[in-house]
Amino acid sequence: MLVSAINLYKDAYSGLSRRMWLLAAVMLVNRCGTMVLPFMTLYCNDRGYTASQGGLAVAIYGIGAVFGAFLGGKLSDRFGFYFIQVSALCGGGIMFILLGLMDSYLGICICIFFTSMINESFRPANASAIAHYSTAQNRTQSFSLVRLAINLGWGIGSALAGILASNSYHLLFWVDGLTNICAGILLLAILPAVTLAQQQKGGSETKGDVKSAYHDKNFMIFTVFMLLFAFCFFQLFTTVPLYFKEGLHLNEFWIGVVMSVNGILIALFEMVIVFKLEGTRPYLRLMSLGSILIALSYFLLNMPFGSGLLIALTSTFFITIGEILGMPFMNSYYIARSTPENRGQYAAIYTMAWSGAQVIGSLSGTQIAHYWGFGNLWWVIGGICLLTVIGFQYLLNRDPS
Repeated sequence: MLVSAINLYKDAYSGLSRRMWLLAAVMLVNRCGTMVLPFMTLYCNDRGYTASQGGLAVAIYGIGAVFGAFLGGKLSDRFGFYFIQVSALCGGGIMFILLGLMDSYLGICICIFFTSMINESFRPANASAIAHYSTAQNRTQSFSLVRLAINLGWGIGSALAGILASNSYHLLFWVDGLTNICAGILLLAILPAVTLAQQQKGGSETKGDVKSAYHDKNFMIFTVFMLLFAFCFFQLFTTVPLYFKEGLHLNEFWIGVVMSVNGILIALFEMVIVFKLEGTRPYLRLMSLGSILIALSYFLLNMPFGSGLLIALTSTFFITIGEILGMPFMNSYYIARSTPENRGQYAAIYTMAWSGAQVIGSLSGTQIAHYWGFGNLWWVIGGICLLTVIGFQYLLNRDPS
């Protein structure tokens, strides 16, 4: 049994290029410092602002991310993903440090917008880089490796953030900023530059052969339902931490511990699960199953019995498994529809949908919780998750690949 388990893990991590592993190392360093966004609503609350103002601050981050995703995708197709990744990491790091120095709520909101715009321009470029360093056969595996690094870093960062936040919220901004800058420097040091010509090698023979992502009807339908999925998922960074504190009466330390479970579980099991599931079922069916489990995770927050810590851990477990079943295959689904010349555009639309969901989710989630209570919020969010299941199944009937 032990030997079989070891061989399974070995197989799950085999076949990936050296550059994929190096890129994952960069992401690990970067995400070990991911502290500001998960604690933004609590930070605003600590500064004396309301839950609605905290939600608005996170929503503004999402608005900046929409612009950043558009620019990142466009610039990645024009100048190459390598340059955009380095610029976004270093520039975003500087902006996080400046954000922590803001005193007024207006200053915080303005700085959040530009921090997000610069920092989130990294995502479309990074998606293009993963596609470049992988093959069609190991693409989902490659995305999962990077997600593993991100979530392992997230687990470390969340746990450390809970400790830091219990002493001083301002430390979060410095650690987040400096790890961003360190990741940018590390990328320059260990990954050779990729020119635009190298990036587009193997693409369409003529420019006229390159289709626009906006004309891909199935992709655009997918984007709508993926936005709803992301709307639900982003509650994990806004209303869920507030509920853990106000509804389940957990302090910042235990909130950080619970949120770190998400990253640790993904680090331990995602690569193996993805390896076993790749090619066994259509991507859209796996996304549907993931959406069902995330719906269950929110319904469990209304569980009328059990300790607050147990409820938080149980809900986090189910949202994590749902995330594992959905997100890696979402990336592979849209990447498979793109070409090297328009991959940045596809990645930009995908990232913009996530960012738009962050805006809508941050604003509406906190408002629903404020006026109708957290209990009703979890029923609404769970219901929307189930709606995405219907959407993914509809798209599967249109596109059974």
